Amino acid sequence: MATLLLVVIYIIFISLGIPDSLFGAAWPAIYDEFSLPVSAAGSVTFTISACTTISSLLSARLINKYGTAKLTTISVFLTATALLGFSLSPNIIWFCLFALPLGLGAGAVDAALNNYVALYYKASHMNLLHCFYGLGVSVSPYIMSLALSQQNNWRGGYSNAFWIQIIIALIALCSLPLWKKVNRHKQEAEDEVFHIVSITTLFKLPSARAVFFILISSCAIEYTAGIWGSTFLVNTKGLTAENAAKCLALYYIGLATGRLLAGLAATRLSSWKLIYIGQSVLITAIFMLMLPLPTSVSVGALLLIGLGNAPIFPNILHLTPQNFGKEYSQSMMGAQMAVSYVGIALMPPLYGILAQKLSMSIFPYFIVLLFCMMLFSIYRLRATLKEQQIKLL
Repeated sequence: MATLLLVVIYIIFISLGIPDSLFGAAWPAIYDEFSLPVSAAGSVTFTISACTTISSLLSARLINKYGTAKLTTISVFLTATALLGFSLSPNIIWFCLFALPLGLGAGAVDAALNNYVALYYKASHMNLLHCFYGLGVSVSPYIMSLALSQQNNWRGGYSNAFWIQIIIALIALCSLPLWKKVNRHKQEAEDEVFHIVSITTLFKLPSARAVFFILISSCAIEYTAGIWGSTFLVNTKGLTAENAAKCLALYYIGLATGRLLAGLAATRLSSWKLIYIGQSVLITAIFMLMLPLPTSVSVGALLLIGLGNAPIFPNILHLTPQNFGKEYSQSMMGAQMAVSYVGIALMPPLYGILAQKLSMSIFPYFIVLLFCMMLFSIYRLRATLKEQQIKLL
């Protein structure tokens, strides 16, 4: 039954990825229909990010009240409602309104399921969990592209995504008895109470601060490479926008493959070893980008950035109960997801500003600065954990 529940959790995590790349694929058609400036997308994405951060921070309180299963089910229904609302929205104001349930639902699912898997499953399952998120992110642009091929029918794309999301929500609803059986078998109460700790209190802990900066840097590398990698290839390597977009697909393939491989390797290697291997691949890729090598090498470097960065985020999350205790894990997980979203929201735009003022060629140097922040934070985390006599697995 625990295996069946894990399959359900994987399916639910696909629903987390579906909305994330849907808006970007649809936006060119949306702003054209609504006669908006391109920058108007920021009002929607900021609303989603803000609500996701809020629900992540509230996740421990919400789980104490509703339990992981019920909170997850409610949240998936919220995201499905948001997708339906987007498909019916007559203007950008309605988009911003429906961004509220999308962000609130996504943050709760992310924090709740990451902590549940970290508590009750192996590191391999955590890596595969994030691989399924990658599946959702990869599928949704394809869904939207099919709709856009029919007279820019972005509403149809959102409508199709809604039906997928509502099916996943119904699967989550039908799985509620399964959660109870699994928890009873494990002698774990579904309403297990987590200690509520504020993010300001957690920031006072050296180990928590180190983890926050590791996650911020990893997410910043992931999203900066995903958003600006194509533009970097166009401006510095002379590729056409079409070819650069195709090359960027290799980056996402590297990211998904890295998490799949990490999931398979986690049966033999510890979380820390997977993190070290990922960092080794990542720094190699960064140096490949920095050197004046052929375009094909730069494209390969982007693939390796995805491959190397892939295991860092899920394995740091999986170590949460071990590093901070099971009773504090949900508060810490919520805080971790919140700071991750802050890094996602701030770092790619920061690079955009710097690139506009300086040059797009600073891309590898920006990535290497983020990598150095990650490296120093990992060093500080391990030093602090050793002082606390926490076993480094």
